[in-house]
Amino acid sequence: MPLVAHTALPTFQRLVEEGEEILKPDRAKHQHIRELHIGLLNIMPDAALEATERQFFRLVGACNQIAQFHVHPFTIEGLERGPEATAHIAQYYESFAEIKRDGLDALIISGANVTHDHLSEEGFWQPLTEVFDWAKQNVTSILCSCLATHAYIEYCYGIKRTPQPAKRWGVFSHKVIERTHPLVADINSRFDVPHSRFNEIYQDDLEQKGLKVLAASQQAGVHLAVTADNIRVVFFQGHPEYDEISLLKEYKREVMRFYSDERKGYPPFPENYFDDEAKQILTSYQAHVICAKNDHSPLDDFPESAIIDHVDNTWRDTAKAVFNNWLGKVYQITNQDRRLPFMEGIDPDNPLG
Repeated sequence: MPLVAHTALPTFQRLVEEGEEILKPDRAKHQHIRELHIGLLNIMPDAALEATERQFFRLVGACNQIAQFHVHPFTIEGLERGPEATAHIAQYYESFAEIKRDGLDALIISGANVTHDHLSEEGFWQPLTEVFDWAKQNVTSILCSCLATHAYIEYCYGIKRTPQPAKRWGVFSHKVIERTHPLVADINSRFDVPHSRFNEIYQDDLEQKGLKVLAASQQAGVHLAVTADNIRVVFFQGHPEYDEISLLKEYKREVMRFYSDERKGYPPFPENYFDDEAKQILTSYQAHVICAKNDHSPLDDFPESAIIDHVDNTWRDTAKAVFNNWLGKVYQITNQDRRLPFMEGIDPDNPLG
């Protein structure tokens, strides 16, 4: 079943324009179908705030479970926001107090940009840990993306992420390790996932704490892991929600940062992402950028339109399948027993039955 446009959030209209099926509230109320309420804690920076909404809403809406999906975006204090993002949040987002009052069946926590060496020094750390503590007791399953994965594992398991010598950036092949796990049912045994991060949590560290690694890459490390009970917390270290142009947008941003002296060195290409023709176009543009920077001359527009046809999305189908499996298990558990905290009456060591 589709997403329900239960608010005036502009993301719903954007998804309709992309061809996604969105159910209007007046139609939804006439369908006697179970609702699933999913929170999206969006802690991405302003430039990616609405894109992140669309990416996760799209994956939820692609699920084929017999349910109406109501997604509730909210955010937390401790994040720097400009006036446009602040107004967007004030108009369309719910507060954490409202989320706690009304409850959720599942919670997605996005990645975030950081400005300190240690996560505990970030302004959003304390508010984020308050969400962790509440969700652990009151939400059937939590899905953490990238930075949220690192923060949750540090807070709840004491494992700190390890800085990498260079940014893990690109599209990488991953292999399913636990093929019988329900979250990876009916997906390819090898699949792609984009990564974009400077830090990593290693497979050995996760397994020493009893976490289950479901999919990993020889190049990029662990992508998908879960808590020992199989469903309470799902961890992504990559970004399966990304659009096909997300890494292109990141590369463009880094090029502009180089031109503005905000970073040292011209950015490398994201790995396994651009084809040879795209690389030729971007290499020519690199020469122009360096020349313009040295000469203090005007900069030509980034050749985004010439590159778009040369990037492919090789991960979306698998991402949809994992989300469908995840929300299918949430639906199954919440249909068994809706008492919380953590589903009293269900064996927490075997919540999937």
